[in-house]
Amino acid sequence: MLQHHCKDCQIKSAAAKNLNTEEFDILESNSAQVIFKKGENIFKEGALSLNVAYLRTGIVKVHMHGPTREKILRIVKAPSYLGIPITFGDKINQYSATAIEDTSVCFIDSNYFRNFIYSNGKFAYEIIVELCKNELKDYHRYTSQSQKQIPGLVAETLLCISETIYNNSRFNFPLTRNEFGDMVGTSRESVSRVLSELSNEKIIEINGKEITILKKDTLEKISKNG
Repeated sequence: MLQHHCKDCQIKSAAAKNLNTEEFDILESNSAQVIFKKGENIFKEGALSLNVAYLRTGIVKVHMHGPTREKILRIVKAPSYLGIPITFGDKINQYSATAIEDTSVCFIDSNYFRNFIYSNGKFAYEIIVELCKNELKDYHRYTSQSQKQIPGLVAETLLCISETIYNNSRFNFPLTRNEFGDMVGTSRESVSRVLSELSNEKIIEINGKEITILKKDTLEKISKNG
């Protein structure tokens, strides 16, 4: 656990920027910053939830066990809250969060987090905005997964990670092939086959974990047409 000074933090959430000095003192007294190594669980499905997690730095996968296999719900890049729906919807974690690179997380006592929402309208508004944005992204993703074929889903995922996680056409892909399959709802073999086809057609270049998008327009067409 690291020493932290919430008021002076340079990675405050949009909501936390609306706290006053007294509220920052309360936040600092009822939160803790923890470093997680790649592969470590930040919180686990089925465990009691007592805190809201705020992802300060790093990248995390949010995942849930289904009837037959694990499902990766989303990849989250810092800064972002994790687990807010659990705080208000259930006291038990309905999904897990795992670091896919070294990550820094602040855990905030959920009782005090709720008090900020009750007493500070601007704080509450920013939390609602973040929840709404995430919900809209989920609607789009679920619609895509129900209507697109595997090539379209693979292309969409590559574009999403390139644009929203790394903001670069060249990046180290953060998931294993098995995890990629869990994210798009197919097997490791199907994902590997599509990636090989995209590579053979010079749409992407694969060098170990590094992927370079060579023909973004073509990849966007594959994503759109499914």
